[in-house]
Parts: sequence; C-alpha cells; structure tokens
Amino acid sequence: MWRLLTALSVLLAPGAAGAVESAPVTSPRATVTVVSSVEAIAPGRPFRIALRQRLAPGWHTYWTNPGDAGAPPEMALALPEGASASDLAFPTPERIPYGPLVNFGYENEVLFLATVTPPAALQPGDRFALEASASWLVCEKICIPEEGVFRLDLPVEGTPRPAAASAEMIRAGEAALPRPSPFAVTVGFEGQGGAIALAGEALAPGSVREAYFFPADWGVLDHAAPQPMTLSDGVLTLSLARGVGPVPASVSGLVSIVDRGGVRSGYVVSAAPGPVPALPAAPGLPLWQAIAFAALGGLILNLMPCVFPILAMKAMGIARLSGAARGEIRAHAAAYTAGVVLSFLALGGLLVALKGAGMAAGWGFQFTSPVFVAALAWLMLAVGLNLSGVYAVSGPMGLGQGAASQGGKVGAFFTGALAVLVATPCTAPFMAAAIGAAVAMPPAATLAVFAALGVGMALPYVILGAAPGLARFLPRPGAWMERLRQGLAFPMYAAAVWLVWVLAQQGGADAVLAVLAGAVLLGFGLWALGQAQGSAGRGRRIGQGLAAAAVIGAVALLPRLDAASPPAGAATASVSILPDAEPWSPERVAALRAEGRPVFVNMTAAWCITCKVNERVALTTDAVQLAFAERNVAVLVGDWTRGDAAITALLRQHQRDGVPLYLYYPAGGGAPAILPQILTEGIVLDAIGAAKGPLVGAARGSTI
Repeated sequence: MWRLLTALSVLLAPGAAGAVESAPVTSPRATVTVVSSVEAIAPGRPFRIALRQRLAPGWHTYWTNPGDAGAPPEMALALPEGASASDLAFPTPERIPYGPLVNFGYENEVLFLATVTPPAALQPGDRFALEASASWLVCEKICIPEEGVFRLDLPVEGTPRPAAASAEMIRAGEAALPRPSPFAVTVGFEGQGGAIALAGEALAPGSVREAYFFPADWGVLDHAAPQPMTLSDGVLTLSLARGVGPVPASVSGLVSIVDRGGVRSGYVVSAAPGPVPALPAAPGLPLWQAIAFAALGGLILNLMPCVFPILAMKAMGIARLSGAARGEIRAHAAAYTAGVVLSFLALGGLLVALKGAGMAAGWGFQFTSPVFVAALAWLMLAVGLNLSGVYAVSGPMGLGQGAASQGGKVGAFFTGALAVLVATPCTAPFMAAAIGAAVAMPPAATLAVFAALGVGMALPYVILGAAPGLARFLPRPGAWMERLRQGLAFPMYAAAVWLVWVLAQQGGADAVLAVLAGAVLLGFGLWALGQAQGSAGRGRRIGQGLAAAAVIGAVALLPRLDAASPPAGAATASVSILPDAEPWSPERVAALRAEGRPVFVNMTAAWCITCKVNERVALTTDAVQLAFAERNVAVLVGDWTRGDAAITALLRQHQRDGVPLYLYYPAGGGAPAILPQILTEGIVLDAIGAAKGPLVGAARGSTI
C-alpha cells in the first residue's frame, strides 16, 4: 500500500514537477528523495543529482561492499533520448558493528551522487524530465528492503542556474566522496595475515588519529578484525586479517583517514598484492642505551672521512697548546667542547622543530639543499685561504697568524661547530641506532641523545682539558708550525672541490657555474681583505669595501642555486656506480620479491662519503659482484642526494635517520636484514650466504 501512495504522491504532489528536490518516499525508517544541484539546466552541460536518504535513529544503509551482511542501494534513471548519466558515487563509509559482525555503511543522512549530461540538442524553453527508480536496504535489528520512484522536471535555459536551496547540500556530498590517493600504496598477505602501507610526505608522526581500509571486494578481509595502525615519518601501515574470499589480482578499496584536527577523508587505493609491507619497528633502544651508543658513535665519528678536512683545524689548535699554561689548555678544550656540544644540540633542536611541524628531516638533511652545499664549499675555500695566509682572522675560526689568546678560544669554539656541520654526511657505527631511536623520543630525550653525540665527538679534547699535563708530550712550537699551517690549507681546498662535485649532482652545470663564480668573488674579496689588513687609512677602507661587495655578490647567486634543476640522468647517477643496478622504488622491490628474487638495497647520496667508501671497498669488488650474479641478486639503489620522501619513509621505517642504509631481502620472502653502516666484503658475502645457504667457493675464495 505504501508503494502505491508513494507513486501517487510523486505524480500528484503540487509543485513537484518544477522543484529541485523530488517528492519524498517515506517510511518509519527512512525518508528518501532525489535532489538536483541546479534549478535550470543548459544543453549539453552536466549537472549533479543525489539520492538523498535521511535515516531514522538506529537504522543504517550500505556501501558498495556492505561488509558481513547487507546490500548497497541501486538507482536506474529514465532519461530523454541523447541524455546520459554516471553510476552512483558512494561517500566514504563507516564501520557499523552488530554483535560479532561489522557492516560498512551509513547512518543518519547520506547522499549518493550521480552526474547527468542532458542532450546538446535541447533548446532554451524546453523541459527536461528525469525519472529515477531506486531500491535500498535499511537495517537495525532487522533488515527491510525499500524502493521508490522519483521525478524531477527541470526547465532548459541558456546557462545552468544553480539551486541555492540544494547547492550547499550537494557540495557537502561531494566533499564526502573519496578522493584519488596521493600516496604510494603497497599491500601484501602471508598466511592469514597481511598489511597495507601508504607512503607520503603528509603522513608525519601525530598527523593521523585513526585509519581504516575498506576493501572493495567482499571476503578479502575479515571485516570484524581490528586493523592496528603504525605510523612513522611518511609511512602509515595497517595490519590486516584475511577473510574467506580469494585475493584478487588487484586489491582495491579506500582508506579512511582521520587527521589530527578530526577531519575524515577517504582515499581510493589499488595495488597488486606482493610481499607483506614491513611494519615500522618500535624504537628498540631505551634512553640510557641510546645515550651510550650516541657517545660511542660520536667518538668514532672523529675517524670518519668526512671529518678529515677539519682535522687540519684541530691539528693547528693542538699544536699551539704545546707549552701553554694549564689554564689556557683547559679553556681551549672547553671552548672546542662547547662548540661541538652546542652545535649538536642546535641540530637536534632543529630536527625536533621540523618533526613538530610535520616535516621529515634526517641526519645530514641539510646536504640535500644545493644552497647549503654551495655555502659550505665557500666556507671551506675561505678557511683554506686563511690557512694559506691570504688574510688573517683572530675571531671565529681564528687559524691565522698571530691569533690572540682570546681569539684562539673563540676559534676553538667555531672549529668545533664547523666539525659538526661537515660531519653530518657521515654515519658512524652505533650512531644510526641512537639517532633513529632519538627522533621517536620526546624532545627532551632527543636533545639528550644529541648532547651525548657531541660529548663523544669532543671526548679527546675533554680528556686533554681534564689532564692538561698531556700537552707536554706535544711537539714544541717552532717554524714548522707555519709550514704545517700552510700545508693544511690543501685539505680545505679538496673539501671545497668535493662539495662542488656534490653540487653538480644536485643542480647540474648551471649550479656549478654559479658556485664557481661565487668562489671567484669570495676569493677576490678575501684577497682584498688581506690587502686591507696590511694597509691604513683610505687603502684599508677601499679593501674592506671591495671585500664586502664581493661577499654580497656571492650571496646574490644563492637563489640561482636553489632554483637549479638536477642534470639529465641525475636520478641514475648513483645507480651507475654499481654494475647492473636499477633505481629503487617500493613498487620495484615488491615486483622483484614477487618473482622470488633476493634484493640488495643501497640507500646512498652523492654527499655521503661513507657511502662512497663502502661502494668502492665492499660493493663493487669482483667477489661481491660475482656473488650477486650467482645468487641472482637484484641490486636497487636509492639516491637521497636532494632528499626524497619515499626514501625518507624507508629510513624511518627501519629506525634510521640518514644514509647509508643497506637492506638484503632474502629469496622467498621474509623481513630484510639490515647491514652495518661500515661495510666490508666479508660482511656483504656473509649476509648473502646466511640468507640462502653457503656461497659458491669461487666467490668467497676470491677475497677471503
């Protein structure tokens, strides 16, 4: 009887023919209408309609995959000849538990949208009649199917006339629709478990309150099973439980994400199933152990190749201490230690601030900026010219001739600060674990770990300050110090050359031209400053003015560096170092693992000296390359030279905050082995052999 009354109400309701919302179909459970986004249509111009359901409290309807029970609404349109319409678009659903079951659907009010395109042959003054037949299922303790017929009769005008009464409603319905995913998606299953991972810059710690994956196909997942979420910088991972249905060739659906502000959004995702995405590991180090590892790693950092240029400055400072008073030795050691520790604290504070702002930054992140690399190259040049005697400085970095006692202390402080700055391309043993744990800790704990790094790096000077009598074993000052000072300028020039090479990988020929032009200006300015220091009156002022103008000219070139594009083929520059290597991507790892091949991943950067040393001494040797070939190991290289969100996410996923990172995925599945930051042939060969039986004798015998 209610169906007959509904049909009559549609046909006889006054004003229904010209309204933007049809006459309703009502029941004790739901009130349903069809709504138009326009009061008048235009020929050939698409417009939106919506099947609008207002549900009684406690009742719900369903998404395309209804979950454990139910059925989605359907709507068929009867349109004039030449008109067309899209399928219904479903908004992001909600989980609706019912006892041990979980349904996917909607409560309260929901709009299912469709787009209608009228014929282009219509003329202003015509009428456009639209009739919709819909059916839907509403459930509470019981489920009741309902249906209805709806009609809209809209005038045709030269341009569409939006409907003020329904415009806001339609916009809200469009906002509730899922959007294309901006994230890289991987999904995989093993046994009755699995996971789906989304990677993207917006997925920073604290940015997501909750997330849930709604599969498009029924039975792929256990709908009632929870989906525990883990979130590291750039990677959101949901654990999944398999359902009773088969796994399709492409797992699709949508991921609902509630951000830190409480805003809920749905993202359409699809991916071919591969290996189970690795869940981000929880920080494995307690604070005391992270501090101990940081101090030990900081001490070892003094031996890393990236710190070698600064050893020149340290050597000069130590040489000056021979024969000095105990108080002077202690003051010099304290100044250097303060420079190191405070610089590490500043770097840790910057990482904490960037993390709080939702940005991903790791150890050595500043070297991903061409501007920073160029500025550091110029600083190395300036220090070298100072050591060569082109000009004298008795304050910061006061390594020049005749530095006063106070200048030596200030110089020691800035020497420590500069040592920290140029040490960041390197990762010493124990450091990666300590920093990886630190960035996941509260800010105070993070700063404590970075302070321990500084204490470890400054430990030789700390010991000298505590036992100044050790200075008597240093060579006595003499004429040799001047020759040493000038000779130590060349490591600085070499460091500047290396930084220009790094810049070439980041910005190509234009960046190199800019940094070299700036170097010429800086060299001229410092020469003019040196001439001014030996002059008086007008000559001194002219020299200082020329020096200031040259520095300003060099600084003006920095925006050109920031805008420089990487050279063609830069993405494969690091790949070419290793024979037969391919660029890394999560998709390529998944594809290779699906083939059953073992995979070796090398995360590197052009500015990472440790990475380059490892490649030369451990990865490009004949023994390792032969072992890779015998095992059919696929080698993938990720280049972090200019920063990469996907690589940053992988680093954080494995509790690392910088490169190098080496992963070996064994054949046949399983979690990857994480290799040390300092590699040898034996370490690589052992990792391959441990993952899949003994190595062929020729491969190991050729090097061990």
